[in-house]
Amino acid sequence: MSSEMQMDEQSFARLIAEHQGIIHKVCGIYTRNREDRRDLFQEIVLQLWRSVGAFRGDSKVSTWMYRVALNTAISGFRKDSRRPPSEELSESFFQIPATESDPEFEEKRTLLYKAIQMLNDIEKAVVMLHLEEKSYEEIAEIAGITSNHVGVLLNRIRTKLRKLMTPGFS
Repeated sequence: MSSEMQMDEQSFARLIAEHQGIIHKVCGIYTRNREDRRDLFQEIVLQLWRSVGAFRGDSKVSTWMYRVALNTAISGFRKDSRRPPSEELSESFFQIPATESDPEFEEKRTLLYKAIQMLNDIEKAVVMLHLEEKSYEEIAEIAGITSNHVGVLLNRIRTKLRKLMTPGFS
């Protein structure tokens, strides 16, 4: 890739459609309801659009997208927070197809997300990336921590999640 990625709106929309799972996962981990997920999704797409020109190709596109998505979610994006004036996005941004999944899977995922919601922000990011089967090195690169710290965090997170998912624990 060149020193900076140049991309038109249609190419960007295809990139988002291809990697929308990343954004949906981050939104699911960092929000509690459908409206907030939709708002965070839009904010992440906007931040990706704003930063696409600065992407130099030093890492995989998915790594860059995770970084932007996680930074957007962690940096205090909240539905009730004050936001700068929004930019108008063309219709091509709204042509991204939604993905469907089965109800049983959705129920299990919802239970897991409820437990993950109780973790702190960095723990949420690490567990999500781990569930995506990212290597310790990839998680470290995305989260900005060392590979050894990833291992330590994952052990602590597993213990926390076991407790949180134990029936009767709330």
